[in-house]
Amino acid sequence: MSTAPTSSRSAYRVFYPITTRWMDNDIYGHVNNVTYYSYFDSAVNRYLIEEGGLDIQAAPVVGFVVNSSCDYRAPIAYPEAIEAGIRVERLGNSSVTYAVAIFKSSETEACAAGSFTHVFVERSSNRSVPIPENIRRALEALAL
Repeated sequence: MSTAPTSSRSAYRVFYPITTRWMDNDIYGHVNNVTYYSYFDSAVNRYLIEEGGLDIQAAPVVGFVVNSSCDYRAPIAYPEAIEAGIRVERLGNSSVTYAVAIFKSSETEACAAGSFTHVFVERSSNRSVPIPENIRRALEALAL
């Protein structure tokens, strides 16, 4: 895995549109740093739901975020159309590390780039388990 998140649009496999919200801005007039993590989480979970068949309400196995990071490169603000790009950096037996970046819709360099790791756990016991096959197939499609 690289030491610094990749900021080029070409490094990501799937993109989801996001519209910033008024509440995303902080007192300095740009999207607050913690909001980027919400964008990351929303993009990845959308992919898992749409492509991996994850049932967030009833699935016996779910992904818990155990690690995350973000490098901020350029500000974004409300109102702005942005996109979250995602790819898989590392796919293990029970965990996956994603690379995620936020782009202004017309730009090739990310405003922010980071990563986070899901560990898949059995919902009833909170114990790690192998990634379910349908989700694994979807994640394999995101690997470069």
